[in-house]
Amino acid sequence: MLVESLTALALAGGTAVVQAAGTDAWNGLRRRVGDLFAHSDPAQADAELERLDHTAEVLNSANDIHSERLRQEGVWQGRFETLLENLDTPGREQVAEQLREMQMFVSASTGDVAIETGKATAREGGSAVTGVKRRGGSQTGPATAVNTGDAEAEGTGSGAVSGIVNE
Repeated sequence: MLVESLTALALAGGTAVVQAAGTDAWNGLRRRVGDLFAHSDPAQADAELERLDHTAEVLNSANDIHSERLRQEGVWQGRFETLLENLDTPGREQVAEQLREMQMFVSASTGDVAIETGKATAREGGSAVTGVKRRGGSQTGPATAVNTGDAEAEGTGSGAVSGIVNE
């Protein structure tokens, strides 16, 4: 059984896989996943790369993208947890560091992402965003908003956006 921090890291790895699918970050992520699994068995690395390609295909063709993204995150969390559990302590530490680097690579490459966000309503001078909201101009990198929900503004001074807002 993994300690909580490694379980969280495995979840972040699963999220990184899903975030990278269909983006320019995919090839870099794919190489990193192969490197992770090569620690325990080079033949297993090839099998994991096939699973990874299948994940990209499934996410690209899913009818219910939100449910499929959640499912694939869980699948890859499980793959990474199993990998970590089967390594000795030095190997586990090395793979954990590679998982952290992979997550940072994907975050820097894909930027902020919002998918199927639902509805938001601003009232009485408030603001609402169904998507990505960046403040202060300090965030860099890409932002993606897909199938964001309706954004409505009610009342004087209210504002609502469905998509990406840079403030």
